[in-house]
Amino acid sequence: MKLLAGNSNRVLSESIADFLKVPLTKAIVRRFADMEVYVEIQENVRGEDVFVIQSTSYPANDHLMELLIIIDALRRASARRITAVIPYFGYARQDRKPSARTPISAKLVANMIAHAGANRVLTLDLHAGQIQGFFDIPTDNLFAAPVFDRDIRERVDASQLIMVSPDVGGVVRARALAKRLNADLAIVDKRRERAGESEVMNIIGDVTGRVCVLVDDIVDSGGTLCNAADALLAKGAREVYAYVSHGVLSGGAVARIRSSSLKELVITDSIQQPEAVRKCTNIRTIPIAPLIGEAMRRITHEESVSSLFD
Repeated sequence: MKLLAGNSNRVLSESIADFLKVPLTKAIVRRFADMEVYVEIQENVRGEDVFVIQSTSYPANDHLMELLIIIDALRRASARRITAVIPYFGYARQDRKPSARTPISAKLVANMIAHAGANRVLTLDLHAGQIQGFFDIPTDNLFAAPVFDRDIRERVDASQLIMVSPDVGGVVRARALAKRLNADLAIVDKRRERAGESEVMNIIGDVTGRVCVLVDDIVDSGGTLCNAADALLAKGAREVYAYVSHGVLSGGAVARIRSSSLKELVITDSIQQPEAVRKCTNIRTIPIAPLIGEAMRRITHEESVSSLFD
């Protein structure tokens, strides 16, 4: 088993290596003067089971090219099996044609990864489950639910808990976590007028006096979560938390969340966060390395991955 890290999230890669007690393979991943990506693997990988750890987070295109070129280098170095470990799969929100003459970029990226030479993919909380079918190679989609489950049980009074989906599309995700916690479910019905903006319309379910936990896969601008928190408090909720798998947090998201009515936003470290996020008092990051590392261990030993979530 060999682990190889790109530049997108070195901290997470090192945490996974520590969990597995396997050192990261020595490699150079750098840029030429014109920003071309250059990769040189400095250890023998012939016949090895190699895992490439690389989120395609900001800057998404640079990190995607790093991933593709690393995979190509491993294939040409005769690695036996190459698994692309993509904790955050960028382009996942472009999984359908929302209007005429638009691409399905998630499928394009899936094709690129397979054609580069990856034999399988391991990722975390895809934006939409059908993206697994975009890959023509085996794809394991992990869920942060067990990690969130443990954290919520430690910090929130279960008798007052209600899980909340911030939109209709996220009901399946929120219901799955509600089932694990034996909690009730509520839904925020919102209308999105344009990309990056949302307007909360109604709350489906009784949240009066309850501790609300919003559950989502991606927080980008933060507008949806902040508006949902305001609407829940207006309907009588006692306090509102948010648990989100991927903290994209673009633009003024951190300032927006800092000044919001959210008690706390909890994200995983699938995306390496800047100093501003680490200093924000109501944003907390929880480690995902043990979950990803255990899945990688099971893959290399040909054991069940799905049983992690039983």
